[in-house]
Amino acid sequence: MPTPYPTSPGRRPNDARGISLSGATGSAARAYDRALASSCAWRIDADSPLDAALQDAPRFVMAHALRAYQLICSRDPKSHRAARPIFDAALRCRADRYEAIHLAAIGAALEDDLVRMRTCLDELIDQRPHDLLALQVSQSIDYLLGDFLRMRARIDATLRCLPADLPGYGSALAMQAFALAENGEAAQAEAAAHAALEIDPLNARAHHAMAHVFEMNECFDQGIAWMNKHHDAWANGTTFLTHGWWHMALFHLAREDADGALSIYDRYVRGSRSSSLADLIDAASLLWRIALLGQDVGVRAQELADAWEPHIDDRICSFADLHAMLAFGLAGDGARAQRLEGVLLRSAARPTRHGLTTRDLGLPGVRALRAFMCGDTMRAIPLLASLLPLMHRIGGSHAQRDVLHLTLRAAIDGVRRPGHNSWRSAVVGRPIVGQPASASRPVPHRLVNHRPRPTPAHANVDSIAGKVRA
Repeated sequence: MPTPYPTSPGRRPNDARGISLSGATGSAARAYDRALASSCAWRIDADSPLDAALQDAPRFVMAHALRAYQLICSRDPKSHRAARPIFDAALRCRADRYEAIHLAAIGAALEDDLVRMRTCLDELIDQRPHDLLALQVSQSIDYLLGDFLRMRARIDATLRCLPADLPGYGSALAMQAFALAENGEAAQAEAAAHAALEIDPLNARAHHAMAHVFEMNECFDQGIAWMNKHHDAWANGTTFLTHGWWHMALFHLAREDADGALSIYDRYVRGSRSSSLADLIDAASLLWRIALLGQDVGVRAQELADAWEPHIDDRICSFADLHAMLAFGLAGDGARAQRLEGVLLRSAARPTRHGLTTRDLGLPGVRALRAFMCGDTMRAIPLLASLLPLMHRIGGSHAQRDVLHLTLRAAIDGVRRPGHNSWRSAVVGRPIVGQPASASRPVPHRLVNHRPRPTPAHANVDSIAGKVRA
């Protein structure tokens, strides 16, 4: 492998893994490596060294590329728009053939062609498995697309090619830990996460993987203990802060501690009133789950719905669309719910990636959620159940997508156990569009095993319930 930061006259610097860097100086290359290391470990201090690198070397191709990637590996169209001028600046620099593939990947993402983007990234990793940036971006796109089989296959194959002393090897192990967890390999995931933390105890990506391991194994008390013990590592100076608290709140909900989860929501998830789309997704998912446990969330729901309103017209991510509908449903905001459904109806007719996922998932999903909110559980149940085989395509982790499973379980329970207080009494006490509220009761984190004697009205529900448990 080439030597990092060569100083001989006429030669370009390399990064810490020996990859040549067009337009860089030695000091800019070192700053770039610090930024990349922070980005891969989910630390928030990547911007300062990246600014320094570009100030020292304005035509540094991969510094521009790293900044553009940070923006496009997002569900927020504002971030994508912000990446365009950075991409244009990179195109004005002199890139080598390998770097040109990076720029082609960014260009594909800006055209919303994630399939072509992944083809470019796969080509990069095939050529240079030690390209940590390409590896990180590939994992981010697999996550957004819900393609965890591909995620695991790539990181497993790549790690077999990497020496253990490679700079960034710990972050690669943390990537593998998450991929293993999402493929149901909890023991291997835990081992990989621990190996990553032996290299860097502050690697927030590895702590995230551990949170998924505890969730998978239903070791909720241990999960709380781990997150408390390692609080300073994942909660200080990381991009994982809100999402880490979201995981902590889920551990409390799994113990049916809605008060504890609500306290986390108030103090850490919405305490800063963040406008970040990722934070809004966590907030909507968490508040919905808390409402399913019968906790009063009405005042909070209105604030959250207001925060989601600017994203009604995003038209980029079905995962976000569904979470927007959760927020509007919690607030009983029929006007915004109808606006969102109208936007998705028009988007479904467009020949775009979002148009396809909207037709298959987004529009049926928001209609299912609206039916549930309006008390029309017999319509909500088959709609939600029809999404189960395709649900991975909206992206996100299994833990994140589980909010739809929990909603389906609540709808089923509402049909089986009529006469109990509605979950909506915990929200605003009124249906979203003026229809009778559902007669479902709050449900625990996991499916209740009680099975009442079937009646004709329950027949299809029982069939679907069997699939949910499976």
